[in-house]
Amino acid sequence: MNQAWKYIVIGGAAACMALPAMAQEVAELPAAVVDKGDTAWMLTATVLVMAMILPGVALFYGGLVRARNMLSVLMQTTAIAAMIMVLWLVLGYSMAFGGSDSLFWGGFAKAFLSGVGVDSMSGTIPEYVFVSFQMTFAAITAVLIIGGLVERVKFGAMLLFCLFWALLCYFPIAHMVWDEAGLIATWGALDFAGGTVVHINAAVAALVGALVLGPRTGYMKEMMAPHSLPLTLLGGALLWVGWFGFNAGSALEAGPDAALAMINTFAAPAAAILTWAGLEAALRGKASLLGGVSGMIAGLVAITPAAGTVGPMGALVLGALGSAGAYYFVTVVKIRMGYDDSLDVFGIHGVAGIIGAVGTGIFTASSLGGVGDADYAIWSQTMIQIMGVAVTIVWVAVVSWIIFKVLDVAIGLRVSADDERQGLDITTHGERAYHS
Repeated sequence: MNQAWKYIVIGGAAACMALPAMAQEVAELPAAVVDKGDTAWMLTATVLVMAMILPGVALFYGGLVRARNMLSVLMQTTAIAAMIMVLWLVLGYSMAFGGSDSLFWGGFAKAFLSGVGVDSMSGTIPEYVFVSFQMTFAAITAVLIIGGLVERVKFGAMLLFCLFWALLCYFPIAHMVWDEAGLIATWGALDFAGGTVVHINAAVAALVGALVLGPRTGYMKEMMAPHSLPLTLLGGALLWVGWFGFNAGSALEAGPDAALAMINTFAAPAAAILTWAGLEAALRGKASLLGGVSGMIAGLVAITPAAGTVGPMGALVLGALGSAGAYYFVTVVKIRMGYDDSLDVFGIHGVAGIIGAVGTGIFTASSLGGVGDADYAIWSQTMIQIMGVAVTIVWVAVVSWIIFKVLDVAIGLRVSADDERQGLDITTHGERAYHS
């Protein structure tokens, strides 16, 4: 027994002598250090995405509606973006990236940005920068929805819908796709910058809303041409410029992934513009500016989920396919079905988003110029992509339909027929965009 105690005492003394050395080793372990280059790029990317909302989407959508509804679109864009930003800081960031092990949401651990401070990190950038970058994604996704319901939806109803939709659709889908514990992420689905989270999510909500509201008064009987295509082009151009922050920023660092996303954000919309214009010229005899801008957006949408994983040649193909698919849906399918998705949110963002998300599984293969490794399996990855798209569509369609129906019963979704004919600028906001 005495011998045993002798060993215990000697061992304890040795351990105590080793403690300072162990503490020094722990102290010398590399701590998370802010990379100033990555941080500078992500600050810039965040501002670029913000510019996509205001003035990008605002002018793009505003130019597409009739003059008497211009300000209503600008105000909806502004108010919804502001509301989602506040909601993101209070609940959204935690619900998407709160650290929960749940397949469907991130929990409330970071509600009100609890535990997030100037010293907290996300990779090589301050966590505040990551919070801000993701906040702009949430805001622009909600704003995209209004394109399916413009010129007839109540301002208050639109805000309330986006509030509940963000809580029940955007935040959970963002967690499922982009958080490593999320359902779709655990399957291994690829969505570099938001094909499912942003474009399919918003597009399905817009389509459901358009079906619930019904068409605008005089739809397919009266002229409803865009009142200012120059403004639409200006807004579209700002979207393209801002999209470099959207796609290349999703690398979350200034490195090779961002470089690949950048060149792909040039390639896909360029191919898409030529595809849409070529189809119009061949089938209708004239290539329109509206068609060119529509093709640009379709190409940008199509490359979004694949921006960091496909090669430039794959981006050209995805841009062309996304544009062709959107063109057919907008000019044929929508007309035959007779629904009024006012600014073709589903026809462009939904269709091109689906093509891009599924195509990501194909063109990520190294044999097709992508970054996939030698073991990359096109068929199995494409099936995972399809599963991710399907879950997103079903989730958003069901939840959006419920929200729209409840709001319609509670407060009504549509303005009166008289207000619609006068225009929402004056009847809802008491002002006009133009006075001559």
